[in-house]
Amino acid sequence: MPALLKQLGVTDIVVLNETVNGHFAHNPEPLPEHLKDLSQAVVKHKADLGIAVDPDVDRLCFVCEDGSMFGEEYTLVAVADYVLSRRKGNTVSNMSSTKALKDITIRHGGEYFPSMVGEVNVVNKMKSVQAVIGGEGNGGIIVPDLHYGRDALIGIALFLTHLAKSKKSIRHLRNTYPDYFISKNKIELTNGTDVQTIFEKIKDQYRNQPVNDEDGLKIEFDNDWVHLRTSNTEPIIRIYAESNFETTADNIAKRLMQDIGKMM
Repeated sequence: MPALLKQLGVTDIVVLNETVNGHFAHNPEPLPEHLKDLSQAVVKHKADLGIAVDPDVDRLCFVCEDGSMFGEEYTLVAVADYVLSRRKGNTVSNMSSTKALKDITIRHGGEYFPSMVGEVNVVNKMKSVQAVIGGEGNGGIIVPDLHYGRDALIGIALFLTHLAKSKKSIRHLRNTYPDYFISKNKIELTNGTDVQTIFEKIKDQYRNQPVNDEDGLKIEFDNDWVHLRTSNTEPIIRIYAESNFETTADNIAKRLMQDIGKMM
């Protein structure tokens, strides 16, 4: 990372936990609860921003100059905003990612396409619709001009270019994007639970709403959505809901969890 930043003309760099020995100073998943040291360091050193990646450098998130989180979901949104400002085209993200990418894409005159969850599914959808950029809401950026894989280094270069050309602080840049909230929940499954039948009942219950059943069930409400899908690695159903208001997102998720609970 320092080598990349220096090539981009960044000279004042503070590196945390730079000894590479396989022992992590914290849980290496780049989530807010694991990045308190980075947040404090940004404020302490009066830095313009903080950068965090995961160990295989395919997830990326930023910290604003005031120590607040830019938002992992908004990494792709910001980079797509820059790419689309230079080159018109389509975008792709998985169904559990923020609708802010769709908003930005439409603003730039492109078309947004949702995909099933999973990097390979995003890539396949990107190829089929010839998307100029895509990725996932966990901070994964895919730029097909370079290669079809999530790459945080590409994301950093494009994000910093966007920031420099906008002449905004990172906090100000974040404020130019919609403020949506995603509520992430899960339900443990017991042996023998017939998830497919439950999903069919849910689909019927919400038949008056737009429903996408390509990957579990994604139900759209006026300005909100909820996505139900089984995990590929655990015996659980994940329930993600997004709204303009945090309480609304939580309430939508709780309502669907209650529906599922009754059917179980």
